[in-house]
Amino acid sequence: MTFKNKVVWITGASSGIGKGLAMELSKQDCKIILSSRNYDQLLDVQKKCENPENIKILPFDLVDYTKMQQVTEDALQLFGKIDILINNGGISQRSPIIETSIEVDKKLIDIDYLGTVALSKALLPYFVANQSGHYVVVSSLMGKFSSPLRSAYCGAKHALHGFFDALRLEHDKDNIKVTIICPGFVNTNVARNALTADGSKQGYQDDMTENGLDVDVFVKCMLKAIRKEKYETYIGKFEKFGVYVKRLSPKLLHQLVLRSKVK
Repeated sequence: MTFKNKVVWITGASSGIGKGLAMELSKQDCKIILSSRNYDQLLDVQKKCENPENIKILPFDLVDYTKMQQVTEDALQLFGKIDILINNGGISQRSPIIETSIEVDKKLIDIDYLGTVALSKALLPYFVANQSGHYVVVSSLMGKFSSPLRSAYCGAKHALHGFFDALRLEHDKDNIKVTIICPGFVNTNVARNALTADGSKQGYQDDMTENGLDVDVFVKCMLKAIRKEKYETYIGKFEKFGVYVKRLSPKLLHQLVLRSKVK
């Protein structure tokens, strides 16, 4: 698969991985729709991309998951079609379970799971009618195994795997592809923007994220996986091996995570 002549829709496109994807894809012969909550930030990304005339902006908030039908109709009007939806938008969390408000759990589910699912379901009839389409879902290694202080985030990411694995099975007959991307630590603002126990932002970077993969390195690996139409891929440094350790021995992974003192 190539991106030539494709229309790629990216959520969470105003910063981090989404911004990196936009800038890299803008070098290729495709058209791009950029979405996030912040119009001004999206406009800034568009200006920094190559061939900005091939890029359109469609701001919306994933938390408003009941509005995704209209959002999808608006997106389809921009270039007349959509070939690839990259579900990248979302938030993280850093707080102990015992202290975390249930409203924080709900917000993570609303944004990271229900918003993504609602948007994907709204686009699904179009993909089925065209007998073609590709969902790319930015999950996390935390969608495969868990870590302390990320309970709500892990729960939402685990849920994405269950839903999109089912979608892939149901719509294999319709030539609809699903690629689930599981990042490890990537040097973005995800930790700074993570919600704490009361719903406020953490506001600072953590060492593991700071020392994670550079966004441009991560994006190149991610786009390679999309081109190969992989079902699922793990991108990171040493932390990605946790997926394989869990398969061999969940108890061993438990001990290794405890010893790592990941915050």
